[in-house]
Amino acid sequence: MEEVLLWSLYLVCLAKKAKQSRRPRRKWSREWLLKKREFSHVNLLRELRNEPNDWRNYLRMDEETYVELLKLVSPFIVKKDTVMRKSISPHERLSATLRFLATGRSFKDMEFSTAISKPALCKIIPETCEAIYKVLKKYIQCPKTANEWMKIASDFEEKWQFPHCLGAIDGKHVQIIPPKNSGSKYYNYKKTHSIVLMAIANAHCEFIYCDVGTNGRISDGGVINNTIFYERLVNNQLDIPAPEPVSFDLDLEYVFVGDDAFAMRPDLIKPYSRVSLNNERRICNYRISRARRVVENSFGILTSRFRIFNNAINLQVKTIESVVLACCALHNLLRKKSVSYTSLECFDHENTMDGTIQLGARCNPDILHNLERRSGGQVLERAKIIREKFCTYFNGEGSVPWQEKSAWNV
Repeated sequence: MEEVLLWSLYLVCLAKKAKQSRRPRRKWSREWLLKKREFSHVNLLRELRNEPNDWRNYLRMDEETYVELLKLVSPFIVKKDTVMRKSISPHERLSATLRFLATGRSFKDMEFSTAISKPALCKIIPETCEAIYKVLKKYIQCPKTANEWMKIASDFEEKWQFPHCLGAIDGKHVQIIPPKNSGSKYYNYKKTHSIVLMAIANAHCEFIYCDVGTNGRISDGGVINNTIFYERLVNNQLDIPAPEPVSFDLDLEYVFVGDDAFAMRPDLIKPYSRVSLNNERRICNYRISRARRVVENSFGILTSRFRIFNNAINLQVKTIESVVLACCALHNLLRKKSVSYTSLECFDHENTMDGTIQLGARCNPDILHNLERRSGGQVLERAKIIREKFCTYFNGEGSVPWQEKSAWNV
């Protein structure tokens, strides 16, 4: 009996000691975060409704476009209330994500303006970016029929006097903080870590194709080879129209335009090398570069409106891909819906009297690196012939009055 009492006393003492050594129970949330209604930037947005310009600057879109976007994404980001607390509303989730994309601020910094905890933001922003791209990817449509390609070509001819152009191709290195233990996988020729955004733009500075995710270590000439677009291009699966006449005795193929980062093909032409220039080829280079400006302006507008690109992005690589695609989709949406998204200063302008060119929006090359220029290499004879046909056209029937002066300014 005494032995049982001793064991009971011993167990009581152990329980008491364990209770004394137990850490005090923490609150499930900090006090100020519980006052979300008071401190959230949603209150600021409510006031900004009376200041449309400030609203646009804060979220990079007008209120009408924001409300439309909120309706689209809400079914994918809405959460249920629990007995413990109310859920974070779709409005709070979307506005926080757009502010993150617009500023590139850290989650910790965002915590103080949104009154949403950093752990919650770490989930909310990736989820919302995925939802944004899901509902807006229809705005990034690569043509599927010959008629759709011809519509793009018609726009290039009308706006940039370049017939049979299907789009301008370019790519940029998006700087990232590399994942742990990734070694040199994302290490590029500029000695930073990156993934590559490859894009094609139409005549209106809208993306018709985006591919993101190729690691920066891949040789830049091979980046395009890793895309679904290129696979379909080389396998003749894009339904590109057949060559058509542009004059009585000259048929021109339908082509994409690029720069020296890409290998020239019969369906992708680029400017002549500077070592082989004469006056006719210099004019052809000017006309090709003139059509290529749309993709340079597209990237420039994208990075000036969404400052997330202005620093190395410190997220998981898959999340970065969602962030970049969401920004590209938002860019296209705003190009179509919002006049205020792009001012005239965003686009290149030419003085046709003296041939001078005033450049519009461009990426800062120290932030979003260009693709590395290719060295020489063999070029298909047919590709050379096609470029020569364009050169003949631009120096003949397809010439424009100001090209002689402008060609010396490229």
